[in-house]
Amino acid sequence: MATHLQPAVPSPVPADETELVERAQGGDLAAFEILLGRYEHRIYRLAQRMMGNDADAEDVLQETFLKVFSRLRQFQRESRLYTWIVRIAVNEALMKLRKRRGNVVSLDEDIPSEEGTISREFADWRPDPEQQYQSSELGAILQKCLDALTLPYRLVFQLRDVEELSTAETAEALGISEAAVKSRLLRARLQLRERLGRHFGVEGA
Repeated sequence: MATHLQPAVPSPVPADETELVERAQGGDLAAFEILLGRYEHRIYRLAQRMMGNDADAEDVLQETFLKVFSRLRQFQRESRLYTWIVRIAVNEALMKLRKRRGNVVSLDEDIPSEEGTISREFADWRPDPEQQYQSSELGAILQKCLDALTLPYRLVFQLRDVEELSTAETAEALGISEAAVKSRLLRARLQLRERLGRHFGVEGA
């Protein structure tokens, strides 16, 4: 009597991140590819914000995920995977910026600023006149204003207000204190509000 072999059925890939990480750490490439797909666009966007051009952002993205693949077994799962990946991406981008500029680029350095009275009304920092513009035009203006921020402010704003990481996660990803995150985020919002106000002709922005 002939024996009929049943084709091997691959085990389903879980949607839960914890299981995906466990399987990827065990060498499951399908699980790793799913993790890449979840975060690829966000890491590219972050790299683009830091590097200022698509080619360098693509290089940072590729180097980041190569390091993620090689170091994944070192991930202890004490924090979110995305936070861990962001930390690697930021380091890769900073190394590339150092080579480009020929000097040290640091997120820990103090940034000169004028301290003054800060209003508590900046929680909703977005200006009302944005309704006067189409979303595409507003997006271009916002992008220009964001690019004008210094790198430490721009990064904190990107992670907190765009990527919606918590203060603690942002601090961990950038290797700075939570107090520094809060200070830089407030200053970034103030500067962004001022720059947007100039575009929209808002008095006192």
